[in-house]
Amino acid sequence: MSTEATTPPVFCAAHLLGSWDERHPQGAFVELAGQDAPVRPDGTLVVARREEMAEFLRHPAVRATDGVHYNMGAQRPLIPLDLDGDLHRKYRRLLDPLFTPKRVARLEETIRARTNALIDEFADKGEAELLSDLCATLPTHIFIDLLGLPTDDLPIFLEFKEAVVRPQGATLDEQQANMRAAGERMYAYLAKVLDERRAQPPCDDLIGGFLTVEVDGDRLRDAEIVDICYLLVIAGLDTVTCSLSCMFAWFAEHPDERRQVMADSALLGKAIEELMRFESPVPLGHRWVTEDIEVAGRRFPAGSMVEVVWAAANVDPSAFPDPMTVDFARPHNAHVGFAAGPHRCLGSNLARLELRVALEEFHTRIPEYEITPGEQVLYTNYGVRAAIHLPISFPVAVMSGEAHDA
Repeated sequence: MSTEATTPPVFCAAHLLGSWDERHPQGAFVELAGQDAPVRPDGTLVVARREEMAEFLRHPAVRATDGVHYNMGAQRPLIPLDLDGDLHRKYRRLLDPLFTPKRVARLEETIRARTNALIDEFADKGEAELLSDLCATLPTHIFIDLLGLPTDDLPIFLEFKEAVVRPQGATLDEQQANMRAAGERMYAYLAKVLDERRAQPPCDDLIGGFLTVEVDGDRLRDAEIVDICYLLVIAGLDTVTCSLSCMFAWFAEHPDERRQVMADSALLGKAIEELMRFESPVPLGHRWVTEDIEVAGRRFPAGSMVEVVWAAANVDPSAFPDPMTVDFARPHNAHVGFAAGPHRCLGSNLARLELRVALEEFHTRIPEYEITPGEQVLYTNYGVRAAIHLPISFPVAVMSGEAHDA
């Protein structure tokens, strides 16, 4: 769950290399990680190497925002993404305990039930469009359950997510206007939800918790709750969707490795980590430098916006030997698929749980599948990486009610 990679410019530095291939972009990211002090043609400094990135993100003069530009059509700083320093730490102290492995584990059975209900819709058809039939819908259901919102509101969140992550418009100005309009609708929706919830008995869900929790002795203001929820909507919906779609696409095209993971349940967690490294669904973020600094012998002037390319760091040969090989036994897989530094993904534990459960349930019920003959996977070619067209076929004969009932 992360909202990086959306601040303009939307094309990362790797797109500018001759080796760019939207189906297999890893080669361009390896090339980028091999460059000394890369800079975009527009002058934007780029950090791509894993070691340099770690040092850069730890520097106290590096900030997540310039205080003017906010993410995803927001009108105010998103909490805690667009905050830094003590204020950022204040809200992380509040939010981090809500997303510990133990806390999110409570959702496991709900995630399993939601996953199987979605699979039921196409299990006897022998084919599916996995992005829309499972990958996009499942995280939205889970998010609605997490916040305690009505399932009937699912279309509201799907429309909002698409409008701010992949905004429509012929020009950047039109896209930004459409993002802002979608943001205004979501602000109004969340404000209405808070008004309704205050008139109801307390509930054991995130919104119920936000309404009663105290930060430094004070209750959260409505605007603070809305700004937290606005971020969670985006982070909880799109990042898991994109990650899950990339993993299903990879497993569909690598049946031997898929069967290996299915035969050894202990491999699935390692497979998820390795595919997060290799696919890097969230390829980049941006950071701002508040004073002249030097990192790894390189100067970053005050006021610079820096493009931090997670996807390049994840295939940096100096950090990951043989980075173009997907190796489920890879030792010390310190990838940055969930970003890094103080603003590392808040919901990574929940994302991992959703990915694991979805893959487990799907592979239990549909162990054999392939990209539909005559079709091919289509990926986004900018921004967050996702398999936006993911048609699969599978033999219905292998389905079993016993597998589902178990």
